[in-house]
Amino acid sequence: DVLFQASTVNALLEGVYDGEMTYEQLKRYGDFGLGTFNGLDGEMIGLEGKFYQIKADGIAYLVDGSMRTPFAVVTYFEPDKTVLLDKSVDYKELQQYLDNLLPTKNIFYALKIEGIFKYIKTRSIPKQNKPYPPLVEVVKNQPIFEFHNVKGTIAGFRCPIYIKGINVPGYHLHFITEDKKAGGHLLECQLQNVRIEIDYTSEFYMVLPEGAEFYKADLEKEKHQELEKVEK
Repeated sequence: DVLFQASTVNALLEGVYDGEMTYEQLKRYGDFGLGTFNGLDGEMIGLEGKFYQIKADGIAYLVDGSMRTPFAVVTYFEPDKTVLLDKSVDYKELQQYLDNLLPTKNIFYALKIEGIFKYIKTRSIPKQNKPYPPLVEVVKNQPIFEFHNVKGTIAGFRCPIYIKGINVPGYHLHFITEDKKAGGHLLECQLQNVRIEIDYTSEFYMVLPEGAEFYKADLEKEKHQELEKVEK
């Protein structure tokens, strides 16, 4: 199993919002994942070979293969472990529960959680115009969406702590409703009686952008605090 990534999360934090990789190209590397779109135009979630764009209106749209991404993470999802969670947990408790299921914190994991969710809170970022502001400024005006007693899927990854600067250390999850009409970047949840599938991934492959924006970006600064604000 290989985790494929286009660009780095620090480049995204620096405002490198335009990439060269199309979604048609991205699909060669996986059928499951998350990411965004050029101009930071919404949140991406990929499930079973289909990719969806959740725009700032909270609505999910099927992705056209010609669309491009400045940051995305995908894999071919093949679960190594499946569990049924029958107790009520919030997002923080869910992460602790998942951590206890994992054999090690030093490799990558793809995660898919399906069921009826008591509560889901998501966000989606509106498309940005040049000159692009830093991501930490963009999220100050992010639209928030709330769902109650909704059936759907949470999908994403858990990355090791040593990946900071490259990807998001810890959990990075997106959500989409069962009817594939709404979703976003997961901020909070309350769930019970869900099915959890975990794909252990020990190989990592990354392709970096070749454009001037990426070449000129200052990627040497420590951005952990910025990332915390952006992800939460």
